[in-house]
Amino acid sequence: MKLTRLFIMLIFLSYSGFSQDEPTSFTLNEAIAFALENNYSALNADRDIVDARKQKWETIASGLPQITGDVSYQNFLKQPVSLIPAEFFGGEPGEFQPIVFGQPQQATATATLRQQVFDGSYIVGVQATKAFLSYSQNNKEKTTQEVRKAVVEAYGNVLLAKESVGILRNNLDALNDNLYETQKLYENGLAEEESVEQLQITFSTVESQFNNAMRLEKITLQMLNLVMGLPLDSTTQLSEDLNDLAQAYLDPTILDAPFIMENNVDFKLVNNLNEQRYYELKLAKSRALPTLNAFLNYGSTAFSDSFTFFDSEQQWFDSSILGFDLSIPIFSSLKRSASTQRAKIALEKAKTQLKETQEQIRLQLEKAKSDYQLAVEQYNTTQENLNLAERIERKNQIKYKEGIASSFELRQAQTQLYTAQQEYLQSMVDVINAKTELEVIANN
Repeated sequence: MKLTRLFIMLIFLSYSGFSQDEPTSFTLNEAIAFALENNYSALNADRDIVDARKQKWETIASGLPQITGDVSYQNFLKQPVSLIPAEFFGGEPGEFQPIVFGQPQQATATATLRQQVFDGSYIVGVQATKAFLSYSQNNKEKTTQEVRKAVVEAYGNVLLAKESVGILRNNLDALNDNLYETQKLYENGLAEEESVEQLQITFSTVESQFNNAMRLEKITLQMLNLVMGLPLDSTTQLSEDLNDLAQAYLDPTILDAPFIMENNVDFKLVNNLNEQRYYELKLAKSRALPTLNAFLNYGSTAFSDSFTFFDSEQQWFDSSILGFDLSIPIFSSLKRSASTQRAKIALEKAKTQLKETQEQIRLQLEKAKSDYQLAVEQYNTTQENLNLAERIERKNQIKYKEGIASSFELRQAQTQLYTAQQEYLQSMVDVINAKTELEVIANN
């Protein structure tokens, strides 16, 4: 029975170890969702919100009742001496008698309750914490957009690298066949040496591009892993095709979608700055108001010639104080006035920055729309160019084999085809990235 259980556990463990090495496959949306939970910047943005909430309570709690306890112990190794007129003790007038008052050891325990009654800066501080929490939430939204944009770009780059590897591999295979056939023809005296050399130049160039594409495929995948919050060497797989993804991002209706400025996260952040400057001005003004605090103190003191404060027979003397502290600003040599004026200037600058940001966002929106339109147009153009380049290359292949076209003409047609292939792949990535940028600005 024990052997059976052990065998089952070994099978389970070996299966678990194998499953950990299995690659994880992501669609683009799944990759974005995973990154928003695990990206390093996203994690810290979540922590910033928690920190802002703690800071809000920290500010509120500073105006709530505060209780402190104090314990002190004193041992006069040399007690202070006081001089008393000697005539009090039957001595001669003009003479003094040295006397020591009290006992050498003293212990005191006190508890103090303090309550803020009125403080203008406290009220402003509590209001400002709400603005700071709003800023942290908007900053989290900004981080979310940046992570989403980074994942889209990294995901597209991986697909681009993979497609490039596949196309270049096919090109190499076709070139290798051409080179082999031409080499045989040359050996049999049916082709010129230049034809072989032209094909060798093309083959070497494409081979170098293929090797570089292989390296880029690994690097782009590592970049995607980093953005998603995965270890660099994770065996991540992509379950979407570049062409299908580009088709999904062809959406001309986005150009006519209504734009609401208040939804833009950059506008929200600059608006938060204006709120912050507003509360800074209120804070500067509040410093001219009086502050009032109340306190209640209760304590007990004991005296002894030796350390007997923990004995049950030790006598303790209680005391208690109720009081108020009122502080009234009277004259600061115009320091408070200068501080208030500076706060007003900072608020006016923030208002100007808000107007500038609004205009910049409108300009960014127009540019993003133009870039998206250009990306779509380029996609359609490069698709047509690719079809033409493929037909031209096929015709030159036939002409070359029939001896009508030269190797130089074939090489030109091949180079034109390879360029068209890369431009077509890049145009698909550009469509995806341009639409993502437009969505970020419009906050769609």
